[in-house]
Amino acid sequence: MAALGKIRSKGITLIVIIGLGLFAFIAEEAFRSCNGIKGEARQQVGEVLGEKINVQDFQKLVDEYQDAIKFTMQRDNLSETELNQVKDQVWQQMITNRVIEADAQKVGITVTEKELQNVLNEGTDPMLSQTPFINQQTGRFDVTLLKQFLDGYEKAKTSNPQQAEQMKTAYNYWMFVEKNLRAQLLGQKFQVLYASCVLSNKAEAKLAFKDENEEAQIQLASMAYTSVKDADVKYTDEDLKTKYEELKPMFRQPVESRDIKYVDYKILPSKTDYNAINKEMNAYQQQLATAPDPALVVSKSNSLIPYIGLPVSSSAYQAYPDIASKIDSLGIGTTNVTENKEDNTLNIIRVLNKEQLPDSVQFRQIQVAAATKEQSMAKADSIQKALNGGADFDAIAKRYGQTGEKIWLTGQQYEHATTMNEDNRQFINAIMNGTVNGIQNLVLSQGNVILQVLDKKAMKTKITAAIIKKTIDFSKDTRNTVFNKFSEYVAKGTTLADLEKNAAKYGYKVQENKNITTAEHYLAGVHGTREALKWLFEAKEGDVSPLYECGDNDHFMVVVLTKIHPQGYRPWNDAEVKDILKREVIKDKKAEMFIAKLKGIGSIAAAKAKGAKISEINQITFASPVFVQATGAAEPALSGAVAATAAGKFSKNPVKGNAGVYVFQVVNKAMRAGAKYDEAKQMQMCIQQNMQAASGFMQDLVLNAKVVDNRYLFF
Repeated sequence: MAALGKIRSKGITLIVIIGLGLFAFIAEEAFRSCNGIKGEARQQVGEVLGEKINVQDFQKLVDEYQDAIKFTMQRDNLSETELNQVKDQVWQQMITNRVIEADAQKVGITVTEKELQNVLNEGTDPMLSQTPFINQQTGRFDVTLLKQFLDGYEKAKTSNPQQAEQMKTAYNYWMFVEKNLRAQLLGQKFQVLYASCVLSNKAEAKLAFKDENEEAQIQLASMAYTSVKDADVKYTDEDLKTKYEELKPMFRQPVESRDIKYVDYKILPSKTDYNAINKEMNAYQQQLATAPDPALVVSKSNSLIPYIGLPVSSSAYQAYPDIASKIDSLGIGTTNVTENKEDNTLNIIRVLNKEQLPDSVQFRQIQVAAATKEQSMAKADSIQKALNGGADFDAIAKRYGQTGEKIWLTGQQYEHATTMNEDNRQFINAIMNGTVNGIQNLVLSQGNVILQVLDKKAMKTKITAAIIKKTIDFSKDTRNTVFNKFSEYVAKGTTLADLEKNAAKYGYKVQENKNITTAEHYLAGVHGTREALKWLFEAKEGDVSPLYECGDNDHFMVVVLTKIHPQGYRPWNDAEVKDILKREVIKDKKAEMFIAKLKGIGSIAAAKAKGAKISEINQITFASPVFVQATGAAEPALSGAVAATAAGKFSKNPVKGNAGVYVFQVVNKAMRAGAKYDEAKQMQMCIQQNMQAASGFMQDLVLNAKVVDNRYLFF
C-alpha cells in the first residue's frame, strides 16, 4: 500500500477521491479513421525488411508512448507538435527494434528473464529512475516496491476491481518500461557482439594516449582557397563526372523525395475585424471587473485560458509567456485590454486574490458514503468526533474498507486542469488551507470526506485570477473575400508558368520546397496539409494541385510537383549534386595550383615569399582537428601531418585541407602537462570507441532495411 501511495502521487489519474473522478481529466486521441483509403496496401503504414506494418499496430505503439509521457510528465494531453514527435520517435524505434530482432534471431541472441531481473535488481538503468518505484531513503529504484505493487495489482483485480482500475495506469506504464528495457538489452547485446569484432590491445591504447596528449607547436604557412576567385577556375563536365564517382556514396538517397513550387496564403484579420473584437473585449473588461462570479464571464468569452477558481503559481501559465511573466507583479484588480503581438491576442486579467500557499501537501482521507445525505453526514460527524477524541486514523479507515494511506498533492497536479467542478475546487482548497493534523469534514455532492492534512512544503505565492485571452481572428466575410480571390487565381493557373505569371498580379509569391519525403508531417511547414501530401506522392511531374484549405482554417495553398527524385543515387547532373561537385572541383583545382607553387620549398620564409600567410599555432594534437584562423576552418588533415612530422622538421609535402593548402615547421613537441598514462582507463576508452563504431554499423543496418514509410496516408 505504501508503494501505491507513491504511485498515486505521480499523476492526476492516480489520486483516489471519493469516486467522483477528481483530477481524472481524461484526454484520448481518437483513432484516425482510414475511410477513403482503399486496397489492402493502403492499410499498411509502412514496411521494413519486407514485412508489412499495419496501421493499427503502429497506432497501438503510439498510444502506449503517449500514455507513458502523460504519466511521467503528469499531463492530460499532448500538443500536435508533441504528438508528431511521438509518432516519429515510435516509428524510428520500431524500425530499429525490428532490424535488431531480425539479425539477433539469426545469430541466436535473446534476452532472458534472469538478465532482465539482474537489471531490475541493480536498479541503475536511467529508465528505472522515471518510475514511481523509488526508495525515499536511497533515492534509487527499488525492485521490492515494484514487486509489492505488482502483487497488489494482481490481488486487487479479483478482490477490489475499483482499486485495480485506479492502479491500471501505473501498471500499463510499467509494462511499457519493461518492454522497452527488453528491447534496450537486446540492442546492447547486439552492439557488444559487433564491438567484439573490433579488437583493442595495449599497443593501440598507448598510441591513442599519445594521439590525445602529445601537443605540437608549429609555424604555419597558409594559402586560402578564397584568395582565388571561383570564376577564374576552369573545369569541364568530365571533371565533374570524375569527382562524382569519387564522392558517389554521399549522393545516395535512401528514400524517394519530391520538389515542389507552391503558393501559400495566410488569411489575416482586416482592420474592421480588429475593431470588432477590440470592442467586444472592452465590453468583457467591464463585465469581468464587477462580476460576482468571473467564471460566467470567462466562459461566455470563450477565453483560451479556462477559469478554475483556484490559487495557482505563475508556472500554471507557462503555455502563455506573456501572462506568466507579469501576473506575479499585478495587484488585485482588473487590467485594461492589452494586445500581445507575439501570439496575436487581446488580453484581460482580473486578479482576485494573492496568498502564500504550499505547493506540496501531504494528506490522508476517509471517504464516507451512505444511502442518504443525512446518513452520510451522521457517519462523518461520528468519525470526526472519534478522531478528535484520539482514535487511530488507520484503524477507522480500515473499518470502512479503506487504507487511510498518506498521499502527496502538488500544484502541478491541478494547476493545468482545463475544467474544475465545485467538488474538486472545495477539496483542493481544503487541502491547501487545512491546518496540519486538524480533522476536516467536507460535505461534497456525493458524500462526505474526512480529511487530515499531515505536512506542507514549498510555500510560494499563488494567485486566483480570471483571464480572458482571445485571438485576433478574421471574420467570415474576410475569409470569403480571400477565398474568392485565391480561387480565381488557381482557376487561371493550369500550369506552373501560369501560376508564376499571375502571382504578382494577385499579390502572391511562388515559393519552392525541395526534397520532401513521406516522413513529413506538414507540407511547407503548414498544419493541416495531409491531403496535399497525399496528392503530392500520387502526382506526376508538372501536375498542379487543387486548392487546399489548410492550416488552422487560415491558409489557402496550391502546389506544383516540379521534380521526383527516386530512391538510389542522385545523378551527377542533378542541380543540387552538380552544385556540390562544382564546389569540390574548384577547390581541387585551387589546391593543385597552390601545391604546385609550394612544392619543393624548405622553409617558412620561402613559403612567405610565394605569397603564403604566416601564423603560429600551439597545442595541436592528432586526436583533435586544428582550427586555422587564417583560413577559418578546422583541418584534420593538417593535424595528421603535424603528428607525422618530427620536432624541428619542415613538412615534406604541402597539405591539402578543407579551406586551403599548408606547409609548416614543427617548433616543438611535448606531452601535455600532467598527462599520465593509465592503461586500464585507456583500454576502456578504446572499447567505448569500438562500441560507437558498432552503433554506426547498426545505423547502416537500418538504412539498408528497405524501409517504406506510408505514414502520410494516415497521420
